[in-house]
Amino acid sequence: MANAQANTKVVHAVCSHDCPDSCGVLVTVDTLTDRAIKIQGDPAHPVTRGFLCGKVAKYLDRVYSPDRMLYPMRRRAGVRKGPLPQGKEVDAFERISWDEALDTIAQRLQSIADAHGPESILPYSYAGTIGQLGYGSMDRRFFHRLGASQLDRTICASAGGAALTSVYGVKLGVEPQSYAHARYIIAWGANIHGNNIHLWPFIEQARRNGAKLVVIDPYKTRTAALADWHIAIRPGTDTALALGMMHVILRDGLQNDDYIARCTHGFDDLKQHVLQAEYAPENVSQITGIPAQDIERLAREYAHAIPSAIRLNYGIQRSENGGAAARAVLMLPLLTGAWMHQGGGVTLSTSGSFPFNSAKLQMPELMKSSPLGRDARIVNMSQLGQALTALNDPPVKALFVYNSNPAAVAPNQNAVLEGMAREDLFTVVHEQFFTDTADYADILLPAGTFLEVKDTQGAYGHLYAQLNTPAIAPLGEAKSNVWLFGQLAQRMGFSEDCFHDTEDDLIAQAYDTRHPFFQGITPERLALEGHIRLNLPEGLPFSSPDWFRTPSGKGEFSSIALEAEGSDALPTFHPAQESRLGPQAAVYPLEFLPRKADNYMNSTFANLAGHQKLECGRIGILELHRTDADLRGIASGDDVEIFNDRGSMTLTAQVDGTVPQGVVAARLSWNKTHSRGQGINLLTSERLTDIGGGATFYSTLVEVRKSCV
Repeated sequence: MANAQANTKVVHAVCSHDCPDSCGVLVTVDTLTDRAIKIQGDPAHPVTRGFLCGKVAKYLDRVYSPDRMLYPMRRRAGVRKGPLPQGKEVDAFERISWDEALDTIAQRLQSIADAHGPESILPYSYAGTIGQLGYGSMDRRFFHRLGASQLDRTICASAGGAALTSVYGVKLGVEPQSYAHARYIIAWGANIHGNNIHLWPFIEQARRNGAKLVVIDPYKTRTAALADWHIAIRPGTDTALALGMMHVILRDGLQNDDYIARCTHGFDDLKQHVLQAEYAPENVSQITGIPAQDIERLAREYAHAIPSAIRLNYGIQRSENGGAAARAVLMLPLLTGAWMHQGGGVTLSTSGSFPFNSAKLQMPELMKSSPLGRDARIVNMSQLGQALTALNDPPVKALFVYNSNPAAVAPNQNAVLEGMAREDLFTVVHEQFFTDTADYADILLPAGTFLEVKDTQGAYGHLYAQLNTPAIAPLGEAKSNVWLFGQLAQRMGFSEDCFHDTEDDLIAQAYDTRHPFFQGITPERLALEGHIRLNLPEGLPFSSPDWFRTPSGKGEFSSIALEAEGSDALPTFHPAQESRLGPQAAVYPLEFLPRKADNYMNSTFANLAGHQKLECGRIGILELHRTDADLRGIASGDDVEIFNDRGSMTLTAQVDGTVPQGVVAARLSWNKTHSRGQGINLLTSERLTDIGGGATFYSTLVEVRKSCV
């Protein structure tokens, strides 16, 4: 792209970080030095609209950080695996060439496969990049052909995804621009101002036109502080609230009978279910901590408003009853017929609307060519601690980490770190920085940022496909996932031609589909236009049965498929084992919210000084309600111990009104950025969600006491 400034060019890129916004990005490059000198949002992108979030606006600090890992390295002889002081990690490693790194990895993986079977090798990755190529293409081909254990990637969104497809059959929702037409907006477990910022202008436009914004969240987030009404629900009780709203809507005849008859399945069963006394507002109040009159008011306001929209985020599905919670909330617009009006409905994810040819990218059929000659076993990533310390037949003997930092983000951290510290575990980490996970590596490999690799992606918060063009050459010897796993496959003697595919080959394969949503969308068009909206059918989403992809062909209140799997056919509230209503509350009476930091992306950006400054010193802080603090003799500034059966850590108390009574909260970061080198996932469990096999970070009980240290 031409630029008026001499010796510069502007390149269209796409932010590939794990965010619903998938921003169109313009990168200005000094062509004399091949250095990016400016990054900004693409003003032509209908959602990005010319601005970036605070995280990515400072992205050049990340790209050009002096702490970037730029060369392959191996652990020095005699250096044990474990935490390393920030800034001193390089002392534990020595630089090697890519040839030596690839040969070492290939030889070690082969010897491990020969001795223990290929399933003793475990890949571990998630959404460090959500580009189609970086997230899942050549890497999957490699591990399929190797016969390695397959990773069930559940840590973020699997329960909510299962809920969404069970109700609608497709991951689709209200697109951001339509929120401007809503008259009533519920942000349910959605900190829009913190992690979906490009939706915010459309909500503000709706509010200027008279819309009301309601936030349902246990924590007083940035968004809650700006809302018209903040409802501080108890963690893990969202199912009960949604069913209580349904109780009021059906009791008072506020449902849309015409829409229900045309577009839904299982209504009679749902009606009988939710009109039970269990879900009457006065009983739901006892579960959720929300006054009964507020439940009545919320249900009536939501049902009467035309149109009404719900921005549901993944927080509510990270509890033991999380799948049911997401299902229940997702059903609310089916009851009221909100989908009949522009700006009405619900958004959780739009990712399933993008029909990329993932089968062609990932080639699962290669497992048949592996030494196993069959599909390999599946390991749930939310139970990595168990996999590394208890899994047998065979045990995990090699761990290959990319696009993730499990030493910080995986639950039951003590077990995870115990497993990663095993000297008999061969660990490879492909990374941009010396993360907590990198401290446990045998081989470290430098990875590129999205400014340095070519890729394509959709989004899970809007409907535009985009192409990411590299703006600069990779720094140092950083390499893409595609290059790494293609080269490694060739070193291991895999003779299939697919391991020679380039990024351009893979992008062409991603769009090689006859799906009507991608009709007319090609890599060539994307190279010229940057972003192209999906070709969706005419009309409003889910305004007619034509939109649903469920077994019944309608929106499903009752799911035979889930019932066949042993789950509830209808969403039902069950108290979490780790909740104030569960059996452990007598020992650990406080519910713990291990929150994401507002200015990091999970653990990404946590090591950068500029982003740390934006967090305003809240890392290492435990937020408490005054009643809970007074009961324990705790004041702001005190060192406190937070603990349960899985571990304990020391934080600094802050009594500030951000959490309701009975709830405490702390923020995720790198372990090594905490003054005491601890991470909040010391306290979370590997228990799984009711459906989808997801992580249950927000079903965690703890106790807190003033530290004696």
